[in-house]
Amino acid sequence: MDSLRHLAAHLGLDLTAICLLTFAIYYPRHRRRDLVPAYLALNVALFTIVAALAEVGGSGGMALGFGLFGVLSIIRLRSDAVQHEEVAYYFTTLVLGLICGLPHLGLALAAALSAVLLLVVYAADHPRLFARARRTVITLDTVHTDPAALRADLARRLGEPLHWTVMEIDFVRDLMVVDVRYREPEPRPAGQQTGSVEALRPASAPALDSV
Repeated sequence: MDSLRHLAAHLGLDLTAICLLTFAIYYPRHRRRDLVPAYLALNVALFTIVAALAEVGGSGGMALGFGLFGVLSIIRLRSDAVQHEEVAYYFTTLVLGLICGLPHLGLALAAALSAVLLLVVYAADHPRLFARARRTVITLDTVHTDPAALRADLARRLGEPLHWTVMEIDFVRDLMVVDVRYREPEPRPAGQQTGSVEALRPASAPALDSV
C-alpha cells in the first residue's frame, strides 16, 4: 500500500510538471498542437517504464531506463525535423518523466529538480529574452564578393546583421544562399509612420475657377 501511495504521489508530480511545461509554457508561446500529445505521451510512457523496471529489476531497471531514454531520443530526433527550442522542450519532457519515475528518489527532491527544469525552460525561452534576435536563410539575387557589400545588402533587407554564413554561391544563376543571424529594427511610433506617409503624398491640385 505504501508503495502504491509513493507511486501515485510521483505520478501526480510528473503529471503536474508536464502539464505546466506543455500547457502553461510551450503551447502559449509556440502554438504547435501536434507536439502537445507527443510531449505528454513520451513523458508518461517513460515514467511508466522506468517505474515498472525499477520494481522488477532493481538497479538494473534504472540502467535500462536510462538506456531507453537515449533510444527514444535518437528515434524521435531522426524521425522528424524539429526546431532547436522544441528539442529543448522535448528533452525536458523526457527528463521530467525519468526523474519523477525513479522510485528511490524522494518526492521533495524530485519536486525540487522538476521545478528547476521548469524555471530554466521558462526563462531560457522567454519572449523578452533577445526579443529582436532572428535567424533566417535568405537567397539573394546577386553574388557579393565583398563582405562589406554583403553586410550592407543584408542590413537593407533584414536589419542589423550579427553573423552570417554563405551556404551556396551560384555564378551561373547569379545568386547566393546565406544563413543570417540578425537583429530586427526597432518599430517606429505610429505617429512617425503616419507623418512619413503624409509627407510622401503629392499635394492636391488647386481647384479651377468655374467659367
